[in-house]
Amino acid sequence: MTDERAIRRLFFALWPSPVVRAGIVERRQCIGGLSKRMVPDHNLHLTLLFLGDQPSDRLDEIVSAAEGAESAGFEVVLDHLGWFARARVAWLGGSPPDAGRRLVAELSTRMAALGLKFDDRPWAPHVTLFRQVRQRPEFPRVEPLAWPVDRFELIESVPGRPYQSLATFALDGS
Repeated sequence: MTDERAIRRLFFALWPSPVVRAGIVERRQCIGGLSKRMVPDHNLHLTLLFLGDQPSDRLDEIVSAAEGAESAGFEVVLDHLGWFARARVAWLGGSPPDAGRRLVAELSTRMAALGLKFDDRPWAPHVTLFRQVRQRPEFPRVEPLAWPVDRFELIESVPGRPYQSLATFALDGS
């Protein structure tokens, strides 16, 4: 993988199917208008591991390391809305399934083995819906949304552009 950019902003994520994406959008509509910074439909995702800025010449290594990650498919149930005060984002989230935690742990171990520096916070499954939400809104209850997971992706974020999938990795049993 070659590119003129020396640095790439990367993360591993779950990318929703059209049906799951429509379900996320439907649940976002019940809290519409929280800020002018609504995440565009085409960028809705659930981050597994945020790698941040990484050298372009490490892309092939990152992909190879992720290809070795072994995990069974799993299901994430998005069943509540929330707000991260520090980041000022409203989100739709759920409890982390064990298989998802194991996948995130394995990806973290594999990326650390490459010597990469990255955000190593505990995984809290959520889909960011709005940015720049200045105060905690009152959230309605939402109907749970089951998200069957049979793959994950390496995504690149370039300001002003839709997120781009650089690689897709199938999970066991998929």
